[in-house]
Amino acid sequence: MKNKVLTLLCVFFVFSSALCFGVEKTAPKQPKSTKIQAVKAVDIAYVPTLFRVDFALFTKGNEQYVAFYDTAHYMTLAKRILPNGAWDFQRLNSKIKYDSHNFIALYVDSLNYIHVSGNMHVVNLVYFKSSKPGDIHSMQPLHRMVGNLENRVTYPHFIIGPTGQVLYHYRLGSSGDGFEVYNVLNQKTQTWTRFLDKPLIDGGGQTNAYMNGPDRGPDGFYHMIWVWRETPDCSTNHTLSYAKSRDLKTWESADGQKVSIPITMKDSMFIVDPAPVKGGLLNGGSRLSFDSQHRPMIGYYKYDKKGNTQLYMTRFEGGRWHCEQLTNWNFRWDFKGGGSLGSSEVSVERPVMGEKGTIVFPYWQKDEDRMNMIIDEKTLKPIRAEKRHDDMDPILKVTSKFPGMRTRVIYDSNSKAGAKTLYMLRWETLPANRDTMRTGVNPPPFKLQLLELKKSK
Repeated sequence: MKNKVLTLLCVFFVFSSALCFGVEKTAPKQPKSTKIQAVKAVDIAYVPTLFRVDFALFTKGNEQYVAFYDTAHYMTLAKRILPNGAWDFQRLNSKIKYDSHNFIALYVDSLNYIHVSGNMHVVNLVYFKSSKPGDIHSMQPLHRMVGNLENRVTYPHFIIGPTGQVLYHYRLGSSGDGFEVYNVLNQKTQTWTRFLDKPLIDGGGQTNAYMNGPDRGPDGFYHMIWVWRETPDCSTNHTLSYAKSRDLKTWESADGQKVSIPITMKDSMFIVDPAPVKGGLLNGGSRLSFDSQHRPMIGYYKYDKKGNTQLYMTRFEGGRWHCEQLTNWNFRWDFKGGGSLGSSEVSVERPVMGEKGTIVFPYWQKDEDRMNMIIDEKTLKPIRAEKRHDDMDPILKVTSKFPGMRTRVIYDSNSKAGAKTLYMLRWETLPANRDTMRTGVNPPPFKLQLLELKKSK
């Protein structure tokens, strides 16, 4: 498939950051579908298939960077010069086992220094930085930023602050006893300091928050949602919550009540849905977006009163969170335990605005394939569920003959709204396996590819 152009007319959501990690991007005023005229696939390297873990893609000017794990499980950097340069590679001294938490974060700053962090699940900070601008062969294993609160790190993210600062965000601690840490980069001196002098969200050693965001919305605020978790057992997630901020330092509830950080469980003004422990909430099972009036809305799933799994949509309106149940399924996804879930029975994507006063909430359910829930924007009541038929299907279709393989895609974390060319990574793996090695017959490595998508008029 190398350098082969497929003529496609596909629907591509540039707002679908549900599939990626990396640099925060300002959301478009309204996320709308964009027609794509063609796709070119460029081979990068072969990658492991025994477990799922996310890679990183960052395009800056005519330079393109990819961070991934090679077939020997070493973190690796690749770079090429657009449009048709050959890939150059640099292996880094960090080797992953089989932990799906250990994704990679990648950023290239304004002076072209390369920052890479990843392969962490409650371990010491793993952080590499180039000593020369744009030079992947000068990566230094610093493994230090500020010098404290760096010994039990998970979930690294580079994001852009309100005045253009480069921020680095991670969780310190583990499931049930972690909190959020934010650092800021002085690009002139290439040194890091603490951006927040206190945790953003703190469970006081008794619980921790699993966050989605913060992301800058169409209203200029940073928005984030989270669920609290009591223990490493994923069934102990509870209490869907929401907060917003102008500067990432002063936070407020949807109705404007301000609190000083850290945000804690006692701050009840942030509660969206008080779903209890074992109530069917799952970290990663909720998605934040905005309606045509820029009001925050959240699509998610939890158990209904009968104990069955259902989809819900909630929106802040009239001074409260208004919630509607969207489905009436007769099954229960009874997830539990620790480690990365090996399989899912429900997944959701970020809601987007549809046509004629509707909201489109994409989801997947084990008995229904890839679906769209069409919702009345005015009432939030479901109109219909329909199967998704779009020209992304050739990209998402599994090509491996090995049973159980899944397609993975990661979007360019430095993509700009309105860009005529869009990039994404594509490869196939088995799902997560509770972060342990598989036994028996396993699939061979799969080819990691970069897809180039051209917008049509």
